[in-house]
Amino acid sequence: MIAFVKDHRRAIALLLIFAWAATPLIQERGLGLWANLFTIAVYLIFIASQLFWFRRVGELGGRLFTSKRSRIGLAAASLIVYAFLLFFNLHTWEEAGKGSALSLRAALLEAPLRLWLFGSLLGFLLITLFWIGDRVARAVSWAFKKLIISHRPGPPSPGRRRFLEQAAFAFGAAPFAAGTYGLLYGRLNLETTHRRTRLRRLPKAFEGFRIVQLSDLHISAFMTAEEIRRYVAIANQLKPDLVALTGDFVTWDATAQGAVVEALAGLKAPFGIFGCLGNHEWLTETEDSITRLFAAQGTRILRGDCATVSSGGSRLNLLGVDYQSIRGRMEAPRHPVNAYLPGVERLLLPDTVNILLSHNPNTFDRAAELGIDFSLAGHTHGGQVALELPHSCLAPARLITPYVRGWFQKRDAQLYVNRGIGTLTFPIRFGARPEIAVFELVREK
Repeated sequence: MIAFVKDHRRAIALLLIFAWAATPLIQERGLGLWANLFTIAVYLIFIASQLFWFRRVGELGGRLFTSKRSRIGLAAASLIVYAFLLFFNLHTWEEAGKGSALSLRAALLEAPLRLWLFGSLLGFLLITLFWIGDRVARAVSWAFKKLIISHRPGPPSPGRRRFLEQAAFAFGAAPFAAGTYGLLYGRLNLETTHRRTRLRRLPKAFEGFRIVQLSDLHISAFMTAEEIRRYVAIANQLKPDLVALTGDFVTWDATAQGAVVEALAGLKAPFGIFGCLGNHEWLTETEDSITRLFAAQGTRILRGDCATVSSGGSRLNLLGVDYQSIRGRMEAPRHPVNAYLPGVERLLLPDTVNILLSHNPNTFDRAAELGIDFSLAGHTHGGQVALELPHSCLAPARLITPYVRGWFQKRDAQLYVNRGIGTLTFPIRFGARPEIAVFELVREK
């Protein structure tokens, strides 16, 4: 535990010195500098985490190999492999998972490094929190014994030290186990979500109308075209009347757009296949081209546009928008707007149900103000890696939206945030299963 404490003292001291030195700059330059400070802090935490785990791995090797030559050889080989994987992946980070089929490069060079980074970073942070909690508890105990009962506390017992050390490293090892599960199983463990959706203005002719939603496919080596075709078959088995696709068809590879469109071509619904675009379509500059590819195979992408779905003399109004962001939000800086959904008022139809397809769930507040009955969104991946709590979930996506996953309602307006199917950055899902959602529309009585 002594080595652990020393490592963390150095890391925490470094971060505190950095924060103290940066304070005048923050005051002078304001919010604009926070992004740079955050980036530097992430790099510092990354370096501290790698040094910490190198030491732990070295200690383990020392116990397994008694020969000094063997230990040196093992350390040298491990560092060479680590350095190769790290520099290879950093050089091609945005090309990760390129293509539409699993490759040896992705399986042998990309996935192991991403699994290691996921486990080492998260494990280091958990151990740090554990260590801070232990220090706080010891300080409180010392103050209680010293100031209240005038008893001088002795050093912690060897048994307590061993327990704390074992508990700390159990915390640190948990992300490696969770990451392995999420890589090999969790990201493929599809869940089909069924929900009866009550809408006050639903025409009688659409009672029981079924909408199937797919979102955030992120075609890549870790979400192949063949896998997407499997999800298409599952969606068709759900007997949809209409299919809604809510963006992020590609990840970083623009050349994969044809493969994802072809994989989705097998979707079948009597009232049509409709969709909107996500932030990764503009990041890869494929908004126009993928829209044309979808149109060629009969799927209509709604880009600030609407489509009427008619049955028995009644109609539903389907609206779709491109991904939008507002200055100052932690969102992708493209399609900037002063308020979400500008100009959507002209697309609304009175006295019937208006359904919005918007990749970004943050448009929901504005949609509720406009009286849009039902919004379908994605973008968050349900957190992708999340910890379920009794009434919520702890997930990185909470940094960008309060609408992380599932069902939300404001007055008569309703939102469903789909957990999506693909992954981003780390090909791992934990606590956020991939999802196909089915909505059966019923009239509110």
